[in-house]
Amino acid sequence: MLVAGVLLIVGAVASKTSARLGVPSLLLFLAIGMLAGSDGPGGLEFDDFELSRSFGIVALAFILFSGGLGTRFSDIRPVMAQGVALASVGVIITASLLGWLASLILDLPLEEGLLLAAVIASTDAAAVFSILRSRGVRIRRRLASVLELESGSNDPAAVFLTVSLIAYITEGDRGLLGFVGSFVWQMGVGTVAGYLLARGAVWTINRLQLDFEGLYPVLTFGFVLLTLEGVTAIGGSGFLAVYVAGVTMAHHDYLHKRSLVRFHDAIAWLMQIAMFVLLGLLVFPSRLPEVAGSALAVAAILVFVARPLAVAITLVPFRRPAREIAFVSWVGLRGATPIILATFPVAAGVPDALRLFDVVFFVVLTSVLLQGTTIPAVARRLGLAVEPVDEPREVSFDTVITGDDGPRLVEVVVDASAPAVGRQLVELGLPHGVLVVLVRRGHETFTPQGSTTFAAGDGLLIARGEVTDDVVDRWFRGRPISDA
Repeated sequence: MLVAGVLLIVGAVASKTSARLGVPSLLLFLAIGMLAGSDGPGGLEFDDFELSRSFGIVALAFILFSGGLGTRFSDIRPVMAQGVALASVGVIITASLLGWLASLILDLPLEEGLLLAAVIASTDAAAVFSILRSRGVRIRRRLASVLELESGSNDPAAVFLTVSLIAYITEGDRGLLGFVGSFVWQMGVGTVAGYLLARGAVWTINRLQLDFEGLYPVLTFGFVLLTLEGVTAIGGSGFLAVYVAGVTMAHHDYLHKRSLVRFHDAIAWLMQIAMFVLLGLLVFPSRLPEVAGSALAVAAILVFVARPLAVAITLVPFRRPAREIAFVSWVGLRGATPIILATFPVAAGVPDALRLFDVVFFVVLTSVLLQGTTIPAVARRLGLAVEPVDEPREVSFDTVITGDDGPRLVEVVVDASAPAVGRQLVELGLPHGVLVVLVRRGHETFTPQGSTTFAAGDGLLIARGEVTDDVVDRWFRGRPISDA
């Protein structure tokens, strides 16, 4: 636990260095794990691929859910068809072309080459946006939405291809018709179930009225696990379901929405740091030189051939400008998902799986170093960088709510014996510095007017300055002021 605590703290602090260097945090987290591993100065022995695979599944679910919560449906709606096409057709084209060439380069059976390609077929837009922000570069909102939707929805497709190819290699599973049917079924069930479960979660959160606010994060934490495994149990894509659920919940209002979004953002960061460090421990740097040449060739084909062709074939029918197609091709940055999926073949006992894992790790590392460091320059070169606009920055009122500075926000439930019951707000003559901000009555929340009449059981959010709690108590809880 001591080592885990130190690694998590170092990983969090390393994110500051990542922004300044202009490379994704992924690279530094992996480096920390490699330094702590058996080939590094840390000397930690770890090679449990089954544990890493199991943890990676859970970690990826929470990362996808948090990504969905941070996605505005109004932004992705106009580019829905393009993003879905990239996440399905684009992934299949990339995996097919790269798999065929990789099998020749690595002297592997075609099915193992396709498995390698499926593992590294998904992209990581979060890493792209973090690099652009750290360099002060903004791209057009519509283009950003395409990248955001593609990365959120292509992970499930990559997972499906990986699992299906592993089953084919180890068990000689279904043919092409069964493969296509299974893909359509899993994606369809995942989409519908994710939407319905999210609507149920919103309804439950708004009506359950838990006694403690701290239980709402517990509720949504359990909801992610329920969605992941429940949808998987009925034959759907659990990963797509959690992403769709996140997007759906982002589009609706529910109690404590802001704090829950921030909670799951923190959980996603925890999962990413833990997963990257864990995967760094699995890598033996001493083995990497053996695959360096072939891995570099695979990375070059992915970056300069397979990805650009897949994007062009997918986006040309949508009449996207050539420079935007070129940019989408270049920013197909590989991130956490390929390395998580690379543990699947090892855990399943696929022949040459350890070699495939090392190749995947090397390809991801190359993608991060080559594409990750050049994205801002490419955006400017293609004329896709836009001037920053003066948008209102996000402000946190945590210090106000907790009473650390200035006025305080307090929550009050109106007692049946309180003087405010049956009286209008304007009649109360509240002292200067006391302001009733919100009223919660049953399942309805509204801003009070001077004519608002209070009722027993109303929940009030009150802002107060120098006035003591006793004054608020006298009006709304029916308790006399101590010196009255």
